[in-house]
This record gives sequence, structure tokens and C-alpha cells, in this order.
Amino acid sequence: MNTENLSKEQQVLYLMRKILANVVKDTTTKPGMPHPLSDNTIQDIRECFGLISDREAELAELLGQSRNEKPYYTDQPKKTNVIHLHMDKSAD
Repeated sequence: MNTENLSKEQQVLYLMRKILANVVKDTTTKPGMPHPLSDNTIQDIRECFGLISDREAELAELLGQSRNEKPYYTDQPKKTNVIHLHMDKSAD
């Protein structure tokens, strides 16, 4: 994601979300193994994700930005097709 066009607060929120996600990935254990983080820490991480998301939504609304952007691959098939219709002017 290009963060150059984001405000400083948006950049901080983006980076915090990214770091928290990496912490979750790095500490996730195999099923049946004890988790290295306490239940309280896991709950705090969930709440932090929620606060980040809420603030990102507030900022997007204040700036008139859409929150519906989704990542896509350049070779992903398009969901819509544009069909150009040309009227034959000689048929009048």
C-alpha cells in the first residue's frame, strides 16, 4: 500500500495494524499447543484492532474517502464489461 498520500495519523494507524497482525502471526501456535500470550493480552489486541478500525472509518468519513477498496490482482477477471454500441447513421 502506498502511504505517501495518507495523513500522519493514517500512516500511524496503518503501521500499528500491520505490526499487530505480524505479532498475531508470529505468536500463533499449532492446534493443541498453549498460546504464549495471555488471554488478557489477546483480548487487548482485539480491542486495539477495533479501535484502529473505528478511527480509520472516522477519518475516511471526514475526508470523504471510500472504505470499500479491496485488493485485487491485475490479472483477475473483471466483474463488469463495457459494451460500446454504435448507431449506424446511414440506416435513417
